[in-house]
Amino acid sequence: MEQGASGFGTVQGAPRLPEGFSATFQSRLVEVDGVRLHAVVGGHGPPLLLISGWPQCWYEWRLVMPRLAQEYRVVAADPRGVGLSDKPEGGYDSGSLAGEFVDLMETLGHRRFALMGHDVGMWTSYALASDFPDRVERLVLVDATIPGLAPSIPLFSADAVNDTTWHFGFNRLHNLNERLVTGREELLLRDQFATKGATPTTMPEYAVRFYVDMLRRSPQALHASFNFYRAIEEIIEQNDQRKRRKLRMPVLSVGGEHGQSDRVRSALEPVVVDLTHVTITDSGHYVPEEQPRQLLDHLLPFLRSGSSPGDGRRTNQ
Repeated sequence: MEQGASGFGTVQGAPRLPEGFSATFQSRLVEVDGVRLHAVVGGHGPPLLLISGWPQCWYEWRLVMPRLAQEYRVVAADPRGVGLSDKPEGGYDSGSLAGEFVDLMETLGHRRFALMGHDVGMWTSYALASDFPDRVERLVLVDATIPGLAPSIPLFSADAVNDTTWHFGFNRLHNLNERLVTGREELLLRDQFATKGATPTTMPEYAVRFYVDMLRRSPQALHASFNFYRAIEEIIEQNDQRKRRKLRMPVLSVGGEHGQSDRVRSALEPVVVDLTHVTITDSGHYVPEEQPRQLLDHLLPFLRSGSSPGDGRRTNQ
């Protein structure tokens, strides 16, 4: 079942969207196995699914979506637990989320599609490509550390590492984190955007406010947002199995110069046959919002042909 959506968090209720955005894109609520997922859909051409990261939602793709919609049918979807999507208690492991997105795209009429994920959305995108390789035409993975693929973070690490990774352990807590953050959501999110962007003010104020308001708006939102991290142990077990079989579709890995940078490529090389990597200059972790034009410069050639003028192309046979 599919229906339109309006109000805060939809295309009609999001701040400072690019000119003409609402004429191209519509918000829809799509029911998938009893769970309603919010998807922003628009454009014409082959289907392209965009999966956002924490603590963001579909809105993180707003600056690249209009250009993509000139050539693709864009579906920027919020997973369970995020934005206007339902927030059930369980099902936040990468395998469950991947299956749900496959069903979402099937419901929208797309059996095979290109796929791009950022942050936690990159975890899910890798799982989807591994578990359902016949569904994914091309894969783009943007600036994240995938549990079970990247080395574990040491307990005693350098200050610079600790400042940008402490939330992995904190978000996994089962009660105390919610008690500490409830009513202080702004403090947590502002710290994340300030420490993981290229500069402390990279993320515009209106976007920070939108993400904070989105997290505050539902009493289940904060709990659900932490559930992605509470599933890390299960995700690691799943990825131990996934990395035994390599991805064979073309894959573009993207790292922010001041984010994961070349570490994205290093983590993916053992599990990808056809890998191209690009590092986005003057960008931190939030690449689609920090450097949308640079991202498009590499993304569009890759999506059109399966290749990109990146830092280098490596084929693992």
